[in-house]
Amino acid sequence: MSWQLRFLGVGNSQSAPVLGSASAVLERDGKPQLLIDCGQETLTAYLARYGQVPQAIFITHLHLDHVGGLERLFYTAYFDDALRGKIKLFVPAAIVPAMQSRLADYPGVLAEGGANWWDAFQLIPVSSGFWHAGLQFAVFPVRHHQPDSAFGLRLPGSFIWTGDTRPIPERLADGAQAGELIAHDCGLHGNPSHTGLADVQRDYPASWWPFFVLYHYASSADAALMAAEGFRIAEVGQAFELTPPEPGPLA
Repeated sequence: MSWQLRFLGVGNSQSAPVLGSASAVLERDGKPQLLIDCGQETLTAYLARYGQVPQAIFITHLHLDHVGGLERLFYTAYFDDALRGKIKLFVPAAIVPAMQSRLADYPGVLAEGGANWWDAFQLIPVSSGFWHAGLQFAVFPVRHHQPDSAFGLRLPGSFIWTGDTRPIPERLADGAQAGELIAHDCGLHGNPSHTGLADVQRDYPASWWPFFVLYHYASSADAALMAAEGFRIAEVGQAFELTPPEPGPLA
């Protein structure tokens, strides 16, 4: 049994049309298990890769470059009896109210009436973690805009996905010590809501750097400059082999 983390997109909000919306898929033996985020470019990339819509999605936060594809997915699912109400949305409980107001409260989700936003999905609010596909995932808050507005994801033994964040060494220490792949938000230059290359070099021990894979950058040129500093940079469509999760999946 093999495990991979495949990047469907690696760009920030401005570069998403070229580099794809930042998102990834956990694969087992090449088959999709869980999509992380669904920005405006994500669903197209997912359909091209797997030939079907995602069955389970974890949402890190509510900026549209991470959830903008959900409206299209709503229409796809709602009008398909085999999909309606069956696509799992794992959403941190702290952001469910904002998700309701941002996506679900628009009056008349269908012009004909008679439909609610959530009819198309199975909402699963999560706090510190959740079970999916026999695996136990951990969820943790990150540093992006307001407190408790953005969250990361960890599959112990395999990988950490930071989502959009400033440096969070206190959150990543256990995973780094375990040698897990750490997919980290990083552009060439940081700002009050995102990590930059200098932040990584200053705030994380050099012994952790080999485990990092950087994504959510502004351009291929910026990626090349970060790679020249010795960091692994995720590219669109690239899959990274993972250590099998611990403990292994339930039967």
